[in-house]
Amino acid sequence: MTKITYREAVRIGLREALQRNPRVFLMGEDVGKYGGTYACSKGLLDEFGPERIRDTPLSESTFVGAGIGAALGGMRPIVEVMTVNFSLLALDQILNNAATLRHMSGGQFSVPLVVRMATGAGRQVAAQHSHSLEGWYAHIPGITVLTPATVTDARGMLLTALHEPDPVFIFEHAYLYSIEGELEEGPPAVDISRAAVRRTGKDVSLMTFGGSVWKALAAATQLAQEGIEAEVVDLRVLRPLDIGTILASVQKTHRAVVIDEAWRTGSFAAEIAAQIMEEAFYDLDAPVARVCSEEVPIPYPKHLEDAALPQPEKIVRAVHRLLGRG
Repeated sequence: MTKITYREAVRIGLREALQRNPRVFLMGEDVGKYGGTYACSKGLLDEFGPERIRDTPLSESTFVGAGIGAALGGMRPIVEVMTVNFSLLALDQILNNAATLRHMSGGQFSVPLVVRMATGAGRQVAAQHSHSLEGWYAHIPGITVLTPATVTDARGMLLTALHEPDPVFIFEHAYLYSIEGELEEGPPAVDISRAAVRRTGKDVSLMTFGGSVWKALAAATQLAQEGIEAEVVDLRVLRPLDIGTILASVQKTHRAVVIDEAWRTGSFAAEIAAQIMEEAFYDLDAPVARVCSEEVPIPYPKHLEDAALPQPEKIVRAVHRLLGRG
């Protein structure tokens, strides 16, 4: 295994994709000369040239729409949206075009488009750049929604996504870009249809995705010191959801805590909780618990931002309450 940063894993995935298929190209704001806002495309312009590494105007609706058109025309575009809040400017293109054209054409057209964007808080970039809106996109039929949490997934999910006939949206938690991890050996492409159990346990299931996976693992380590064995399930794929892995974990532990950096009201955590209640109610020894961000715009000051977000300590407290210890 090789130890690299999440950022480097994304860059490796992009480079491999461009090398493998001449129809693949990258487009977005500052992806070329600047090397990407998070340095994920650094050096690619020099290697592949401006035809395949395309800087775009600051108009998300325009360049996401151009990506849809290129995909319809036989290309394999990778569109980078700088941060998830800016993707709201392209929602019309995403919802009314990318997600619906196969359906509305009776299967005659597909849109093999990959859209990458940074998501999440924890970096003191204030309320406008700290959203976690993956759950919004998981609401839309016709697209796949991925949330890679490891360096292996950051590299491999992209390569697999480029073989999909329909749009794939990849949400990269910005806090993870500088995190180091072991890049697993073997085929670079990874399964984008299954959740992954990152830690096994028998007392409680911690369900989460993206940047919160590492907080859940930290909480599980704390709980282990108390003799509580927590299982950590990395959902990885929010749409289509791998409910089988979720239910298998709940049937083993009989308790579940869902961690989601989005706001609690209308969160994806609520969807997970509802499906567990519907499919595994009689396996539960306690109601499903949720740990989400506070119902406020994400604050800028570090101490307030930390207080607003899910943290390992909050997860531990939620488990204690489920077990009747708090």
